[in-house]
Amino acid sequence: MAKKDTIKGRVVSNRMDKTVVVAVDTVGRHPLYKKAIRRIRKYMAHDEASVCNVGDTVEIIEVRPLSRHKRWCVVNRVEGQDAGMTSGEGGTE
Repeated sequence: MAKKDTIKGRVVSNRMDKTVVVAVDTVGRHPLYKKAIRRIRKYMAHDEASVCNVGDTVEIIEVRPLSRHKRWCVVNRVEGQDAGMTSGEGGTE
């Protein structure tokens, strides 16, 4: 079985039910002019417990197609309010 891709990004939208939009920032060089180019790619990711908020840094992993646009799933929250909590844990205590 091949290793699945895991990437980190920032949540830019959580308006949908069980779905977040994650923006992944990459920096590369132009092949001819060698200038640094910043590219932002947006991914729709599945968030089962709807625990991610706008501004959180999350780690997403590639999964089977879940809907028309969703091919990624949130693995864990790296930074943000109550970071590090999984979907099975409660956050109100």
